[in-house]
Amino acid sequence: MAQPNIVNVTTIRGNTALANVTNVMTALVTNGASSNSVYKINAIYVSNVDSANGANVNIAIQRSSIDFMIANNVSIPIQSTLDVISKSIYLQESDTLRISASANNRLHAVCSFEDIS
Repeated sequence: MAQPNIVNVTTIRGNTALANVTNVMTALVTNGASSNSVYKINAIYVSNVDSANGANVNIAIQRSSIDFMIANNVSIPIQSTLDVISKSIYLQESDTLRISASANNRLHAVCSFEDIS
């Protein structure tokens, strides 16, 4: 597992991950093993697109099969958007940013990140 020195990088690629969130914890962004990259997560937005029902969201970084919670059962009111992080976070190799909702098809997630190698 090589973690790149982010002061001396050769490549930075901007990316956006999108998801229609379900009630099963699912990968939003995965930094594969031996990628030789670190992923800088710049923003995570979750919007409730349902016009009649609120929903809750769970967001975690999974490392070594353990979910480390960023947002745990956070309520998102009808037709509202949650700005999940206030500062950037990093995914190391083999880390996965995962998300789930209390109900299917009520929440949409947008995650802006940089692949740094």
